Amino acid sequence: QVQLVESGGGSVQAGGTLKLSCVASGYTGIPYCMGWFRQSPGKTREWVASFTRTEGSSYADSVKGRFHLSQDNAENTLSLQMNNLKPEDTAMYYCAAEEVGYNCRRRRYNSWGQGTQVTVSS
Repeated sequence: QVQLVESGGGSVQAGGTLKLSCVASGYTGIPYCMGWFRQSPGKTREWVASFTRTEGSSYADSVKGRFHLSQDNAENTLSLQMNNLKPEDTAMYYCAAEEVGYNCRRRRYNSWGQGTQVTVSS
């Protein structure tokens, strides 16, 4: 059974940094693609960044240049380094994974973690 477990959320002031990690278990190696999404109260879930084996990393415009993905294949972990955080980054952050390339290209993920809260104060 596949499972995704996020960690690393917390509360920081604007301009601060946090690093989120997502450990994937139940897969043979790291999933074909993994991504981070976020959702704030009253808003729809928003794609933040993703890593695909064949295409590498990609980022939403709102975080490009501030957030950076890294993967540890030995630990089946995808991490999201978040720098220069802004109050608008406040959200619940979710890790997601998918094994089918067709779905990865459309950002359709079938496995989700429970989420980790990130709060940025001004």
